Amino acid sequence: MSRHLADHRARSSGGRVKHFLRLARTPRETWLRPRGASGATRLVQFLRIDRGRSV
Repeated sequence: MSRHLADHRARSSGGRVKHFLRLARTPRETWLRPRGASGATRLVQFLRIDRGRSV
């Protein structure tokens, strides 16, 4: 028995994969925003709170 006519799909050109790889290779400046000078201060405050110190 052969397949039904609806089961015979034409070969794709790989457009979805090409698009995904193009997006994966481009830098994402919108997601990886550079931190300002307050980044170090925030880290110090976070570690202080994490240690349980309030002052």
